[in-house]
Amino acid sequence: MADRVHAGGCLCGAVRFEMRGEPENVRICHCRLCQRATAAPFYARVLSATRQVSFSGEIGRHPSSELMWRLFCPRCGTRIGTDRPVSANTSLALSLFDDQEAFKPDCHFFVASKAPWLTLAGDLPQYDEWPPD
Repeated sequence: MADRVHAGGCLCGAVRFEMRGEPENVRICHCRLCQRATAAPFYARVLSATRQVSFSGEIGRHPSSELMWRLFCPRCGTRIGTDRPVSANTSLALSLFDDQEAFKPDCHFFVASKAPWLTLAGDLPQYDEWPPD
């Protein structure tokens, strides 16, 4: 049986991506780096092995730390995700997948850095820093 393919892309359509198979995890990060990099109160993302992800179109890359590169569309500025070469993982913004029902987050993490005006509803577990693996 072939791996399921999950596709998505940026606002203008210049960047498209495919993720084959199932992700490592689907989580919502509230750390300050993600808040600043996404210009949003949190980063909802799908984490996969880099070998599972392919892109079409030009991808911009910016190092946001020693270990992580932020991926974006140079044409429209959409923040696509992150690349962590040291761990061979790539994250993709959950909201960019064509099928909005394909994935459901399993937790919130780095909630110690959560925007003070943001109230988290629902029953997802919340972790002050990294969730236990």
